[in-house]
Amino acid sequence: MLKTYFHLLRIDQWVKNTFLFIPLFFAGDLFKSTKLLNLLIGFISFSLIASSIYIFNDYKDRENDRKHPKKKFRPIASGKVSTSIAFGIMTLCLIAGLSLGYFLDYRFIILLLIYLLINITYSLGLKRVAILDMIMVSSGFVIRVIAGGVIAGVPLSQWLIVMVYLLSLFIVLAKRRDDVYHYTVSGNLTRKSVTNYNLEYMTATLVLISGVIIVSYLMYCLSPNANIQSEHLYATSLFVISGILRYLQITIVDNKSGSPTRILYKDRFSMVNLILWVISFYIIIYTS
Repeated sequence: MLKTYFHLLRIDQWVKNTFLFIPLFFAGDLFKSTKLLNLLIGFISFSLIASSIYIFNDYKDRENDRKHPKKKFRPIASGKVSTSIAFGIMTLCLIAGLSLGYFLDYRFIILLLIYLLINITYSLGLKRVAILDMIMVSSGFVIRVIAGGVIAGVPLSQWLIVMVYLLSLFIVLAKRRDDVYHYTVSGNLTRKSVTNYNLEYMTATLVLISGVIIVSYLMYCLSPNANIQSEHLYATSLFVISGILRYLQITIVDNKSGSPTRILYKDRFSMVNLILWVISFYIIIYTS
């Protein structure tokens, strides 16, 4: 049952909330204890809010999830967790998340509420609107980065915000393409907005966005407003380019981009590439 409740809360998805640490890491202040402690509290707060949204979304999608080859095993869709218990846990997560955020910064609470509002309206129907559904999901990652900057008191580069948004949009596009692929192969409609896409459109859009991401990252590395005192940051683009190429391979060749977190946890190339990027970034920023 413990595993079932972990699945209900989507603990594995909490890795997305590490985006809160991006501003502090890029600013070279990751090991300032006070800021790091506040970010850890913010991470827990955001994760609890995100879990409450996952539960609400799973409840709304329970009928469609039962038609999906993998989503049908979700706790609410499979019947392992009753709706009353699920709503009780959702309420507790919501109260705990907002309470923790209250002690950090009023601007953080505002961002939490905006994130909550976007996701509630998404679950209630806006996810059926093609293109808008992907924009709304991608905006959540930008909110995370802005929230991290607010908590840590770190000014954000415009290029960083643009880059994060494009990267998150790229991942969402890959996930939507997986939905379109399964719909094309099996005929099972798990998401209504899928009927407004096709594989050719999704593939072309992915290639377009991937090119813009690479350019944005290079612009960030070379920007004098990036708050990074190094002339060698552009070298880390090697790992960004190889990471995007690998994700395109998983998406277009293997047709297995349904779960970004599963790719991060299980694909060795992606994991090693990410670790090397972090190490190279660390060496350039923190040891130069």
